[in-house]
Amino acid sequence: MNRVHIKTYGCQMNERDSEAVAAMLRARGYRIVPDEDNCDILLLNTCSVRDAAEQKAIGKAGYLQHRKKKQPDFILGILGCMAQNRGASLLDQLPDLDLIVGTQKFHQVPDYLDNLRAARDAGVPIGETIVDIAEEAGSQNTIKDHVVPEAAEHAPRQVTAFVSIQQGCNMDCSFCIVPKTRGDERSRPMDDIVAECQGLVARGVREITLLGQIVTSYGRRDYVHTGGVTPFVQLLDRVHAIEGLERIRFTSPHPRGFKDDLIEAYARLPKLCGYVHLPMQSGSDRILKAMNRPYTRERYRQIVEALRAAQPDMYFSTDVIVGFPGETEEDFQQTRDLFEACNYDMAYIFKYSIRTGTPAAELGDQIPEEVKEARNQALLDILQRNSLRRTATLVGKIEEVLVEGPDKNGQRFTGRTRGNRVCVFDADPRLVGELVPLRIERASVSTLYGELVLAGVPIAERPMPSSGWK
Repeated sequence: MNRVHIKTYGCQMNERDSEAVAAMLRARGYRIVPDEDNCDILLLNTCSVRDAAEQKAIGKAGYLQHRKKKQPDFILGILGCMAQNRGASLLDQLPDLDLIVGTQKFHQVPDYLDNLRAARDAGVPIGETIVDIAEEAGSQNTIKDHVVPEAAEHAPRQVTAFVSIQQGCNMDCSFCIVPKTRGDERSRPMDDIVAECQGLVARGVREITLLGQIVTSYGRRDYVHTGGVTPFVQLLDRVHAIEGLERIRFTSPHPRGFKDDLIEAYARLPKLCGYVHLPMQSGSDRILKAMNRPYTRERYRQIVEALRAAQPDMYFSTDVIVGFPGETEEDFQQTRDLFEACNYDMAYIFKYSIRTGTPAAELGDQIPEEVKEARNQALLDILQRNSLRRTATLVGKIEEVLVEGPDKNGQRFTGRTRGNRVCVFDADPRLVGELVPLRIERASVSTLYGELVLAGVPIAERPMPSSGWK
């Protein structure tokens, strides 16, 4: 009765939190299983960024409650942002939950599950649901464990990894629930982060993504800005120096964090991939002010141009909200113009949804759903054209790809370019973890298809590289 399935909703931070919970549970003797139908314990790690995300998780939990009637020993828990946001009020809709754990208490999950299982093994009624959404000093330092496959000798090699460096947010954007669900900014010690990265590289990881709610705010209250170099760039320098690491990415930043030192880092740090996620949210200065976003459309455009000057082949993705309260056609046109001018390769476009407890929830002049939908589709159309145009330019060219492993169908292999484009190709399993040259033969909106090349030698006759293609 120790089989655990963790279902994750939302962002890469949630994925990383789930990885840490899984690693802690494995260390305690639990088995992490991929099939929710064959588990004894099911944990939903939830998202609260939009109401739809919460409703999806609530619907799933409601469905799973029926399972408890047939399987009395089945344990159901909700973790993460929705647990933090709603707390015990979730029991009004989901009275059969066993566990509700907030974002600063992930490390307590093994103890709580041990207690629940011990009570059931002893035939003792569990009684009240365990609810823990309290703040905890130093909780950012607990997200440091990584999943260790139970049959490591037979498991696919882990080539990429997320490393949490900072949690919480002090930006107080008027539309955002994250400061409530994740708390104030809290950064991990730089030495601990570097040691974690070194350990991952020693285990075969070749690409690391540094994670934070506002990752570029890392250490701003904990470390000195030395010679105009921010703590975040100091961290990038130290991670870049790790021998054996091939690539560095980070997410999610804030435009405010792109000072000269970070822009220059893209020109001088070869391991820092030429891909930037740069949330815009709106192209209207009036709406940006209402959102409490401390930059203008002009400043945003300057950052994009400076980054492209540092790396001319830079790839960009962004976040945009359409239909923010009071957004006029003129405001949206300004967003559309800036969106088109920035020529994004990828974007997450959201229709504004009210998040109770945020300042924007109290604003009048809500935008009709059909208007939001039309504006959303207009940006999606632009994005599709931009993305197709960019991928079309790659056909016939050779791109450096990090081979990550088999694709989802298990028939071919997959990896990513430095610009974060997914590639599908034929390869030898021994190439997993290697940087290889891939000639792009065709392209869709988001995926590249190609053939490995090595000085014109057919794949069957190629020697295996010892340290990757450079």
